[in-house]
Amino acid sequence: MFGEMKIRHLIGVTALFLVPTMVILFFLLLFSDGNVDFISATFGFVFYVVVPVVYFGYDFRKQKLSIRQVVYTKGVTRWIPSIFGIVIISIAFSLSAFWLYLYLLSPVLPFLVDFLLEETPMPESGLFLAFEIIMITILAPIVEEFFFRGVILQRLIKKSSVWGGILISSILFGILHADIIGAFIFGVITALLVIRTGNLLIPILLHMLNNTLAVLLMYVPPTWVEWLDVIAITSRSDIAATAGPHLILLIISSILTAFIVYRLGKGVSRTNLSIRS
Repeated sequence: MFGEMKIRHLIGVTALFLVPTMVILFFLLLFSDGNVDFISATFGFVFYVVVPVVYFGYDFRKQKLSIRQVVYTKGVTRWIPSIFGIVIISIAFSLSAFWLYLYLLSPVLPFLVDFLLEETPMPESGLFLAFEIIMITILAPIVEEFFFRGVILQRLIKKSSVWGGILISSILFGILHADIIGAFIFGVITALLVIRTGNLLIPILLHMLNNTLAVLLMYVPPTWVEWLDVIAITSRSDIAATAGPHLILLIISSILTAFIVYRLGKGVSRTNLSIRS
């Protein structure tokens, strides 16, 4: 199944659609009063809708496969409590790991830290805001799980080993996110989930819940979540000021995350790969 899909084809399809789109959008932005929200939405639509529909549509038809072979509801209910627990611990780890990342970068690359701490502007149009929320909370989790825990993970496992596939695919996933450390660990956990269950729906639900909470933290007024003031970082001066709470959060969440990885990874072998073919 995913093991037969070619990563080079995925790269080719992505380049085929994204490169012309980026060129067109670049000139729109350069030579006209380009609407940044429109450009962002167009880029997101191409990457999260057009590319996966073309790529997976072709390969699924070629292999005479049904999406229900990799995404199904059977057995999902018993994972729901675990999904909620993993997400809470994952977010706690990501917040503290991101603080550590900024703390280490601040003395040597202060401009990069300032860039990472820049506030993400909210789309002015309600329509674009709605699309951005849908893209982050629904489309991105589905597409990224199909890409990373479907094609890339399974191809790498086929070419190397189970843990080789898990680690390399998670590194690639982490590199594409600002929170590299947190995203890497998130990738390891979701990879282990799909290997153990053979069902992409479980990591998709985990990813959706994670991103939904992240969106709430981005857009909900700070006064609604005053407890976050203890670990809030809005400037470089906050990095040192919030060191104590972040260190405590990092230690606790690291222990819990290591326990999750240990439990999910225990006994993982090629015999677990029920969606590899």
